Amino acid sequence: MNWLAHLLLAEPDVESWIGAVAADWVKGEARTRFSAGVQRGFALHRTVDMYTDSHATVLRSQARIVAPYRRYAGVLIDIFYDYFLSARWGEYCPQPREEFIASVYTALAEHEPHLPPEVARGFAYMRRDDWLGSYATVDGIALTLRRLSHRLRPGNLLAEGAAQIEIHMDALDADFCEFFPQMRAHVTSW
Repeated sequence: MNWLAHLLLAEPDVESWIGAVAADWVKGEARTRFSAGVQRGFALHRTVDMYTDSHATVLRSQARIVAPYRRYAGVLIDIFYDYFLSARWGEYCPQPREEFIASVYTALAEHEPHLPPEVARGFAYMRRDDWLGSYATVDGIALTLRRLSHRLRPGNLLAEGAAQIEIHMDALDADFCEFFPQMRAHVTSW
């Protein structure tokens, strides 16, 4: 699951949201500098990732990705599932998606001055370029993958993997619909 799902699954408070996103940027001992609420968000992020990475439906989705993009299947499916979450948002959250995203951006912006520079910078880029809103379209998914590909070795094929969502749209949507309610139940029991 990518950030939109992590945020929706998080507890509905800013500390949990900080942990849900910053978990990808803050590792190891550096996490101990954060409040208990943010650390709980880190822990939930890890729980979501572990559950996702071992779930049979997610593994089936990853197996749909063909060579030469197979090596990026985990990243692709995480991001593709945020596309399907965006498309089916009303099934999982009564608050409109745009309103939810705006509330997250506002809450994170209010806390940026109190965060380590690398986290504050990440949140500022997220808000400025509307990373969460970009998951709602196939073009936005392609843009997200291009951004990510710049953080990998030159010559990687991650950005070209965006075409896999259109090739496998119906099957991936069905996989998401099977998986996400189970993920929510898992988080609720956590």
